[in-house]
This record gives sequence, structure tokens and C-alpha cells, in this order.
Amino acid sequence: MSAKDSVAKEYFADNARFADLCNNILYGGREVILPENLKERDTTEVLTALGLDKKTIAMQKMRDIFKNASIKYTGKSYVVLIGVENQSDIHYAIPVKNMFYDVMAYGNQVKETAKKHRKEKDTATSDEFLSGFTKTDKLIPVITITVYLGTKEWDGPRKLSDMFGDVDEELLPFIPDYRINLLAPREITDFTGFRTSIRQLFEVLQNAYDKEKMQEVLQNDEKFSNVDRETVEAINLFAGTDIDIDEKEEVIDMCKAWEEQKNEGREEGRELGERQKIISLIVKKLQKNKSVAEIADDLEEKEEVIAPIYEAALSMKPDYDVEKIYELLEKNKKLA
Repeated sequence: MSAKDSVAKEYFADNARFADLCNNILYGGREVILPENLKERDTTEVLTALGLDKKTIAMQKMRDIFKNASIKYTGKSYVVLIGVENQSDIHYAIPVKNMFYDVMAYGNQVKETAKKHRKEKDTATSDEFLSGFTKTDKLIPVITITVYLGTKEWDGPRKLSDMFGDVDEELLPFIPDYRINLLAPREITDFTGFRTSIRQLFEVLQNAYDKEKMQEVLQNDEKFSNVDRETVEAINLFAGTDIDIDEKEEVIDMCKAWEEQKNEGREEGRELGERQKIISLIVKKLQKNKSVAEIADDLEEKEEVIAPIYEAALSMKPDYDVEKIYELLEKNKKLA
């Protein structure tokens, strides 16, 4: 499991975030699924439910997160199984992947029901006995949500039929389709329904490609002044930001941290410009066949400062590319 997969799994396994995610996708942001009514399920489905052999069972797949949700809504009580699959990259076979997980979840329910009937010997007919499932047995519905944690537009398939080539239209009604439940940050139009800090994560992912938009989001949403440490760490990992996190702080002011980072970037840019200017001056004098001592005298600098730049520039002749000379010097500095 990659670092991104591990962080995403731990982050969304939190019941409050999981419930917030599900409520936004399934109920338009209404607070229907409550954190206290969620129960963790074993994410490794037993593949014997599908009658697979031991070799295949050894290659068993694992869901990222799988929870049992007890829902009380419109005066009734429901139970559903909800799985979340986190994708830091676009998966071009995601309908097949998710469909496989759902089939395993249903297969496991049938297997467990059959085991119960064999133990209690309570099937009424030979059909029920062979099925391992009676006319009155019911399955718990399974919902899989795909959370895309990338900053690009999602251009992958959204249903199984998107993966087909040319198909005779007369056959389409006979081919079962499978649609994924996708949350892609760039497609979110309203963040007000989110009640936890996953809102800040998705807002940053939506705008990470544009620094001006990022600045606008951070300035206009006061919630960014009070973001929990885990969310900032997730933002740094998935959005590629480098927000400074004090080890002693559990809550971070992202607005302030972002501004400080920008100021540091400006300072680093100035320093980079100054270093490249010195390299450019040395290159010009080198091209006039001046020695290290002569260049040092002209620039009023020590020879030990000029010498490594002079040697790096010599290795780049006849182009004397200033940026490449700078990169070589930085590389040599790291190797020293």
C-alpha cells in the first residue's frame, strides 16, 4: 500500500468524516447518516463466497474502508453496507474494480446465510437447500463510493458501458451496466453541505492548479484559519502543497501559513535570481578567457567562491546555460 493510500484510508476511516462524505453524496448534504451509527466491517471479503479456489483466495482483494450503516430516515430504519475506495490517481478500470468488490460483499452475505441454514437445518424445500438462500432471506444493500483525491479533471469511465467498444444497440438492454458513485473535487459546485474539514481538503484539491484561486479560497473561507492537523497533512500530500506544520500544534491557521510560505517563496526567488546573476557574470568573463584569480579580483570575491562556479561553467561549454550550471552546482552541493 502506497503512502497516499495509507493516509487516505486512515483519514476517511474516521466516523465523522465518513458520515460527512456519505451524507453529501447520498443525501445532498442532509445529516442522515450519523457517526455513532457506523460500524467497521472486515475489509477483506472471503472469496470462497464465490466458490473460488485456494490460489485465488490467496490473491484476495481488500477494500479501503467498509462500514455497516444503520440509518433512521422518514420514520423507518435501514441498514446498508458502504464502502469507500480512495483514488489518488485516475483509475481507468474503476467500474470493474468496484463491481468486483460489491459482488464479493453480496457473495459473502449469501455464504454466511447458507452456513446458518445448514447449521439450523431450516430450509423448507430442495430449491432453498440447494440455493442456501430461502424465499424470505434478504440481502443488505451495498454502496461503493469512489473518492478521487487528485487535482486533475476526472476523465475515467463512470459506468461499465463506458469501457465497451462498439456494441450492437439491440444488445444493450441485455447487458447489465454498473455505475460508479464518484466524488471528484473539480466537480463539486457547493461545499456548504460538508460539516467536517473534508470540505477544506476538497476545496484545496479543486483549486490547487491555480495559485490565484487558492489565495482567494483561503482568504474568503474563515474555516481555513482553524484546520485540524490531519487535514493539513492530507492537503500537503494530495494537493502537493508544503504548508508548514508545527509538531506541537493540533490546529493550523492555513491562511497565515500560506501567506508565510508565499513570502518565503519570494525571498527564495530573489536569492535564486542573485545567484544566477553571479553565474552569468562569471560566464561572461570566462568567455573572455579570464582566469579564476582575475574574475575574483573583478567581482571582489574570494577565489574559493569563484572556482566551483568557474569549473561548472567550463563543463557546460560552449552553451554555458546559466540554469543548467546552477542545477549542477546545487547537485554537487548535495553530493558533497
